[in-house]
Order: sequence, then C-alpha cells, then structure tokens
Amino acid sequence: MKHTITVLFGLFFLLSCTFTKKEPLKEYIIAYNVYVPDSIHDDNYDIFTMKMDGTYKKNITDHPDVAWTYLSHGDKIYFVSDRDTTTRTFFLYEMDHRGEQIKKISNFQLRDSWMGTRKHGQELIVVPHPKVDSLLYLINTEGEILKKINPGTPYFSDPSFSPDGEWIAFVGSNKKSKKEDGYQAEIYVVNTDGNGLKKLTNYPTTDTTAEWYAYKAGPPRWHPTENFISYQSKQQGKYSLYAVSPDGKQQWKLTDNSQNEGWHSWSPDGKWLAIEFFDEGQDQFHIGLMNWRTKEMQVLTDTSFKFQQAPVFLEVDGNKN
Repeated sequence: MKHTITVLFGLFFLLSCTFTKKEPLKEYIIAYNVYVPDSIHDDNYDIFTMKMDGTYKKNITDHPDVAWTYLSHGDKIYFVSDRDTTTRTFFLYEMDHRGEQIKKISNFQLRDSWMGTRKHGQELIVVPHPKVDSLLYLINTEGEILKKINPGTPYFSDPSFSPDGEWIAFVGSNKKSKKEDGYQAEIYVVNTDGNGLKKLTNYPTTDTTAEWYAYKAGPPRWHPTENFISYQSKQQGKYSLYAVSPDGKQQWKLTDNSQNEGWHSWSPDGKWLAIEFFDEGQDQFHIGLMNWRTKEMQVLTDTSFKFQQAPVFLEVDGNKN
C-alpha cells in the first residue's frame, strides 16, 4: 500500500509539472528605423521596437551612429552601421530584440541595402559595397562568405529570398547608376546558382510622373505563404505597393491606401503587412500595420519623429516581454 501511494504521488507530481510548465508564448514585435538628430550628432539614426498595437516604443540602439535595420529573423536584428568606422561606411551587425548582445558580423563594407535570410536564419544574402565586389554574397551568421552569386545585371540591390530559399528577387538595372542615361530599375529574379535571370516588371512607358531619383521598382519582399513578390513603385504621381508573380506573368496593384507607401515587410506567417507611409511632401513618415485578410490598417506611430521607416518583424517570447 505504501508503495502504491508513493507511485501515485510521483505521477501527480509529474502531471503537475506538465500542466504548470510555462510554454513559450510567441508574439511579433516590430523594429524600425528612426532619425533622431541631436545638437551634437545630426546624422543620427537609431533602431526602435514596439508592440503590434504601437505601445512600448523603445530606442534599442541609442548610439550616435547611422544604424539601419533591413533584416530580422526570430528575435535577431541584423543592421548596417558606421559605429566603428567613418561616416556612412557600413558593416553588418547583429543584436537581439532588446538591443543587447551586439556582434559585428562582416569584415567587408556593405552597400546600404535590404537583405534576405534562409535556412532558418543560418544564411544571409547581402550586397557588398561596389568598391568591394560586384557580386552578391551568401554568408553565414559569423560573416564567412559561403558563396558569391552573379546576379547578371550591372546594378543590383535589395535581395530577398523566396520562401524555399532557391530564388532571389532583387532590384536590378541595365546601368550601374541612376545618373546614367537609360537607367531603368526593375524587379528581377535569379536562382542561387546565378542562373535563370528573369526580369519580372516593366514600368509603364507612358507614366512620366516619377522623378529620375524615384523608386520605379523598390525593394522586393517575397510573401512567405502566397505566390507573389511585393514592391513599391511611384506610378500616376504616387508611391503604392504593387505585386508580381515569380514568373512575371501577373502584375497588379497590391494595396489602396490614400497616402504614399514605401518600404514594407511581411510577418513570417504572412498574416500581417507592416508599411511605412508618408505625405506628398515627405514631411512625416509613419509605420502602419495591415491585417492582410481584412485589409484593416492601423497607424502605430505618432509625430514625435519625422522619419520612421523600414519596419521588420521579430518573433519573441511573449512571457518575457
């Protein structure tokens, strides 16, 4: 009888541990870039985070450098910064969602460009500065170059991996610079072997509303679960988000917001779209969040700062935040 009681008590203890153990509660937060000038450091950009309802805004870098994030994975933020070098000379860094555990990743200079990730965040696709190389670099999280990929266009930037990691969407052009005659940026795809180059978009030849420096095809973002690539483009006098299928056979206007829309990101589950939007004079930039199913939009930022841009999603443990 005594043995039976002991066994029953042991089972009760194990069941209690099973039911009381706190499972990780995953939730999204948003990181974004903010221009924070002060009396000493005018060229000062920091990275902020906030919850999905716009609360708990926090400056997690608070450093007099230029720090821009264009990539995240899980609770890690990857950002370019000039903190250890001269102004606007960028290298790649990593930190957690609290702005802690900062680690320099690249020992080569990067272009100011969006980036992509695959293989559960273990590999990154980045764009070295033109004086470093004229190829895309596939690197690991230690900054080691695993592969160099020829995108097949004289100009290229802002790579984004397909959900299966086999294709790269990017902004490409037949000229090296916007200042060259005939420069025309479009969205291209190429596979990770550097083969299969295909131009997906064709800016309307009758549209003359975009200035020479404007985005006619802005940084592409591959939707995680649906078969399309989103990008920004100034058409009919306004920046909006557009979409194109990976084979280029279908192109359409993706959203219908009244203000100009720019850099944007999809949540890992594809259910949310974070967008920077701004007025005609580009006097105020906000971060908005759209429920992709209902198309309901919520403004998450206020007018405390003028430039609030380039949102990315982080997935964190909600029990610890």
